[in-house]
Amino acid sequence: MLRKIIKINEEKCNGCGLCAKVCHEGAIEMVDNKARLIKEDYCDGLGDCLPVCPAGAISFEEREAAAFQGCPGHQPQKLNGRLRQWPVQIKLAPLTAPYYQQARLLIAADCTAYAFGDFHREFMEDKVTLIGCPKLDSTDYSEKLTAILIENEIKDITVVRMEVPCCRGMVQAVETAVKNSGKNLQVHSATIGIKGNILE
Repeated sequence: MLRKIIKINEEKCNGCGLCAKVCHEGAIEMVDNKARLIKEDYCDGLGDCLPVCPAGAISFEEREAAAFQGCPGHQPQKLNGRLRQWPVQIKLAPLTAPYYQQARLLIAADCTAYAFGDFHREFMEDKVTLIGCPKLDSTDYSEKLTAILIENEIKDITVVRMEVPCCRGMVQAVETAVKNSGKNLQVHSATIGIKGNILE
């Protein structure tokens, strides 16, 4: 049958084994220090392996392949969400709330959670999450974020943006808010590529 399935470029593969570890169906194994798709019918075509590959050796292709059956006796791992509070939109977030106190703050462009498949586990663990889009939202995030930083005891901030130029506005808003709050806060940052990988 014609369906979407992963393709591994063995020349690009660096043998790290990350794809095999995250493949919930057991479709990928390491053979001679190279990742190999060992069973087409185990591959669900969802591509959990794509964003973890540091070498860009995995891609999707649509071709004739055995129908997805799943690994016999293997149950796909179900991940619980890491969201700790509601609402998550910056423009809807309250200025003060108990969950802000001594919190580690994650401020993310909303596209990042869709582009990077393991976003919850990689970035949201033990953090209060606020999201927005500096291009589509007609508001200055720095004012709201400044007020949140002034009114609450925040431990540190992580900013996650897409590689596209308009996402620079998210970083600028956080930098301005930290400066205007007068607080000495450590700011970590990560950039997600449009292919779903972490660039920095």
